[in-house]
Amino acid sequence: MAESDPTWIARLTPTADSSVAALLGLPFGLDVWERHGGSLVVAAPESCLAELERRRLATVERWATREQYVAEMERRDP
Repeated sequence: MAESDPTWIARLTPTADSSVAALLGLPFGLDVWERHGGSLVVAAPESCLAELERRRLATVERWATREQYVAEMERRDP
């Protein structure tokens, strides 16, 4: 995967016109880490997240890039 399309750890909250089940059924490269009643925590390329936003299927809350997340977890691990 190119650096220009980083992978993000993000929370996806379906819009009123969508649902968690609908998001799970999409043919996107979503690596689902957690499933909640009203949201998903995923690792996904920026291009996929941008497409979800463009289609107004989900509100995307980007938490950290994969690299940032790994660095933070390594820093926390004594």
